[in-house]
Amino acid sequence: MPLPDNKQATGTLSMKSRWRLIFILASLAAFGPLAIDMYLPAFPQIASDLHAPQGAVQLSLSVFLIGVSLGQLIYGPLSDRFGRRYLLLFGTALFVFSALGCAFTNSAPGLIGWRLVMALGGSAGMGLSRAIIRDKFAVHEAAEAFSMLALVMGAAPIIAPLLGGQVLEAFGWRTIFGVLATLGTAVWLAVWFWLPESLPADKRKQQNVAEAVRGYGALLTNKAFMGYALVLGFNAGALFTYITCAPHIFIELNGMTPQVFSLFFGINSLGMIGGAQINRHLLRRFTPRHILSITLALVASAGLLLAVCALAGIGGFPALIVLLFLTLASGGLVGPNATALALSPFERSVGSAAALLGTLQFGMGGLAGALAGAFGNHGAMPMCATLAVCAFVCFAAFHTLTRRTS
Repeated sequence: MPLPDNKQATGTLSMKSRWRLIFILASLAAFGPLAIDMYLPAFPQIASDLHAPQGAVQLSLSVFLIGVSLGQLIYGPLSDRFGRRYLLLFGTALFVFSALGCAFTNSAPGLIGWRLVMALGGSAGMGLSRAIIRDKFAVHEAAEAFSMLALVMGAAPIIAPLLGGQVLEAFGWRTIFGVLATLGTAVWLAVWFWLPESLPADKRKQQNVAEAVRGYGALLTNKAFMGYALVLGFNAGALFTYITCAPHIFIELNGMTPQVFSLFFGINSLGMIGGAQINRHLLRRFTPRHILSITLALVASAGLLLAVCALAGIGGFPALIVLLFLTLASGGLVGPNATALALSPFERSVGSAAALLGTLQFGMGGLAGALAGAFGNHGAMPMCATLAVCAFVCFAAFHTLTRRTS
């Protein structure tokens, strides 16, 4: 069956144009990681300057996570009805405006409020960047495009903490939000000048609120979609678990300095980037489903071995580091292929499907990290056990719920 016209057109894109498209979409998708990671080192200074308890500043993070999840659910159906571009421009402008609000606020409630607005703005880019890739590429090409997206986005966890720490030390916490506003402005201009509408008028879906809700219900009962959503959610759960538990395990239990820990954190991020690069090359010979099947089997094996080593004390800290790297690096192969396969059956409701996928991924990932963190004082075992469970659920969901679509 021939591809829709907008997908056929992408075949004529030069590599430069493709990379420009991917870079813009990756920048939009990176709003969340940047808005989270950049200001984390500033929590004590923010609490001191605003004369607020630490818990109030931490609440600004929780509110942001909630806003990101809700925002994606709102933008998804709207983009299926009205298109992607103007919603991206609106959301990015809202992100910039609220970042400035955070920079100039003088109270903890003000910070919390502006962070909620910031999440609602940033969630547009986080959700709709996936939908645009699905608009423009068939499933095999989409998997490669998502791999390219991961290459660019993989730099965010490395750059954001380093940039945030340097800005904090040199200029104070308010400038961090000024930097976020500046980055947001640059992305807004890139969208305005170089990102045309990806959803033609004849492909849009006219629906009211009730129909949008029913559409989400249909997605939640779609076995294949939920299978890939569980793969992405529990793959994210492994990453969130690592982010939550690693500082305690590496620094407090094993005596690693913060500087060395930052190095290892960066190496694992580079592992995910490397995995995405390997995936691009594998896609030239294998289907996304084939790659995902093999990768999930290897991840499940690594997760089980990680739990066994932690429980029995086999290999010590070096074994933990190696197995963690292998488990996390697999995200560069799992994410792009599972996302492409999850969105492949949808033509007129891609925005809703991408939004729900992002919300479930964010929600399940955050829940897994929170559960592991709740038992974080019991050594490395809670993290390793959670990673093993996440890997097994990914493997089981893929083989029991998804069907052969590509």
